[in-house]
Amino acid sequence: MGRVTGRRQTGRGRARRAAVSVLGGAAVLVSLVAPAGRGAVPVADTAPAFPAVNYAVAVDESASLTADDMKAEKAAAARIALGDVSSDSHVTVYGFAAAESADQRAVDPVCPRTALDAAGRETIDACVGKLRGRKKDEGTGTDFPSAIRQGVHDLTDGTDPSQPRVLFLLTDGKLDVTGSPAYGDPAHRTAEGESQLKQELANAASHGVQIWPLGFGADPDKDQLDRMAAGGYQKGCVALPSAAPKAHKVSGAKDIAGTLEEIFAAAHCLRHEQGPSKRPPATLQIGISPLATVGSIVVDKGDPAVEITYYDPRGDKVPTHGTYEKSTFELAGGSGTVEALKVVDPLPGTWKVKAEAPEGHRSLPVAVSVLWQGELRGALTADPPSPQAGEKVTVAMRLQTREGYQIKDPRDYAGLRVAGRLTGEGVGPQPLRLTDDGTGADRTAGDGFFTGTAQIPAGARGTLKVSATLTASGLKADTRDLGIDVAPGPPPVTAPLDLPAADVHPGATVTGTLDVHNSSSTAHTLHLSVADVRAGLLSVSPATVTLAPGESGTRKVSVEVAPAGVFGDRLGDGLSLAATVKVTDATDGNRTLTATPLSLRVTPAPGLWDQYWWAFLIAVLVLVALVAVTAAWVRLRRRRRDPYGLKLRLVAEDGDVLGEHKAGHGNKKQWYEFAVAEAHRSPRLEKRPHGPYAVRRNPEGGAVLRKQGGRMPLRAGSRVALTDRLYLELGEDPHPGGTPQTPTAVPAPGDGDGGNSAYGDYL
Repeated sequence: MGRVTGRRQTGRGRARRAAVSVLGGAAVLVSLVAPAGRGAVPVADTAPAFPAVNYAVAVDESASLTADDMKAEKAAAARIALGDVSSDSHVTVYGFAAAESADQRAVDPVCPRTALDAAGRETIDACVGKLRGRKKDEGTGTDFPSAIRQGVHDLTDGTDPSQPRVLFLLTDGKLDVTGSPAYGDPAHRTAEGESQLKQELANAASHGVQIWPLGFGADPDKDQLDRMAAGGYQKGCVALPSAAPKAHKVSGAKDIAGTLEEIFAAAHCLRHEQGPSKRPPATLQIGISPLATVGSIVVDKGDPAVEITYYDPRGDKVPTHGTYEKSTFELAGGSGTVEALKVVDPLPGTWKVKAEAPEGHRSLPVAVSVLWQGELRGALTADPPSPQAGEKVTVAMRLQTREGYQIKDPRDYAGLRVAGRLTGEGVGPQPLRLTDDGTGADRTAGDGFFTGTAQIPAGARGTLKVSATLTASGLKADTRDLGIDVAPGPPPVTAPLDLPAADVHPGATVTGTLDVHNSSSTAHTLHLSVADVRAGLLSVSPATVTLAPGESGTRKVSVEVAPAGVFGDRLGDGLSLAATVKVTDATDGNRTLTATPLSLRVTPAPGLWDQYWWAFLIAVLVLVALVAVTAAWVRLRRRRRDPYGLKLRLVAEDGDVLGEHKAGHGNKKQWYEFAVAEAHRSPRLEKRPHGPYAVRRNPEGGAVLRKQGGRMPLRAGSRVALTDRLYLELGEDPHPGGTPQTPTAVPAPGDGDGGNSAYGDYL
């Protein structure tokens, strides 16, 4: 059983390769425009292939652009055309200027509609090189109407209308048809050019063609670029300003990469995060949001020889194709200068991209970025759940992520908008403004609760419907409906529920109170249930409460969290569960009495160390103390046995002292070993390792003599025979090793050198 732990608290020369490589992985993820999935998307529910996109690239070849501008345009065109990793996508590339004589053409096709399979990429790589600046006799004006007309034709002629259509217009934005006879009288050609441009933009909008101008040159006409961006198709996957086409000024090759990726992200409601850039060998990091249901890590290698390896936030190396854990992987473009690893249901957190390259292929930087599309769901509640006519009702939409991943980065909520309305009998469609700004009915800004109020009209009756749609760039729009019954009068039963938000472990129980009051003369049966969370993760107890007539009181209510096995490996470092606990009155037509939000942070149960670290710490401290005491005892014991300073006298049979010898320090076991030298001529004592005799102090006083046959005590002034004629006498001890101690019932440990330990130091 878990426990509540607390309260609730994101190839053709170096120059060309460099120009191409810096353009980033922009178009790589255009293919992610398909819906990301439903709810917590199972892997099997998501198509494994990259969806296709149709796009065209129009490149300004007019005289108003310099040779350097033309070079940058060609690099950008090549990068756009080759960047998409879907083999089902198609692209056309053409140059344009103006037709200023009968034998000239405004449009210069260089790459016809080409599928981006392996063979197609080789074709595109070659044909983009045909783009060029126009010479004076080739028509050097700038005919935008013809350029857009060509793009719309290429993107709509025989193509699948369900696939996105995007026209990139690379130009300085300066319309010039003054030399074009097709626009009539020279005095009116500019006006006619503007008129036809307006018509072609409207035609593009009607055919669903988005126009994204990229401004090149020293001083591009920003106003003209903005008008062309606004004139094409404006409706993306969500009706947000961030999804509408915009013009971008390109200062040089160095900033094309980020610009293009931002364009593709906005055009197809993707989120874009730019990561670092380093020369190989290097490990680069990039984050994937908890909101992402599908994302691609885009790596601009610069050099095809660079090898890339991918690691998920757990540090596991992931495959480039197939399924690992609960994510599906697909790599595209691995043999070129740009590759992208598409991940369905990616594990949120920091991913690592390891770049390695052989010698001679490490001069160009490797850049990493991520484009992702996600899903953020909402749960609707109304307070009171069954309002009366004329009463004000507070409506809240609480944000929920897939799998309950916690959102830590406020940028994940960027651009979020919730639009709602109230409809029903006696109610004209009434708009609802739901905000998370901490004003009005919204209590706290940025807490994921979008709140607003509505007045129930006096003539409203029956069941009304509250609808709220949550939209954001990069997120699939989510619409939620909530039925609220207009009460004819005050409900006979009230049952406010109080449940604490908490940090819990799997299997934990969160306890709250249900205050009940039955003002009627009949019994009422209340049903409790958990909504707005995946089935099986939470359960409420009791499920049924019966109230007697006139009964009032407080009931205990518990919400139990499922065991760890139900969460599986998706529990990771923790999940945020946002649920609603409902109380309905079955006796009163299943009227909703209470819909209480519940927020739980579920983290893995602590291991043995987390639970019992204090016990481990105490055990370590006790062990350290025991070691210290033992060491001190050993030192004291050694000091008390050290024979240093003992006076050893060699005495003859008649009592004459033949010599005195002062003992030195003992060996490892504190024995001072000695022998009798020249026993029959001039006997004397001398130190001799491994000699036949040895002494050491006795902690009880005196010394212990070890000789062949055993050990024996030796008191000051006493004698012990060494040979048949020589004796050893112990003189007064000038440096006693310690004070006498009373022997304990447990003898001191033996020395391991023989003898019976029951005799203590005598053995």
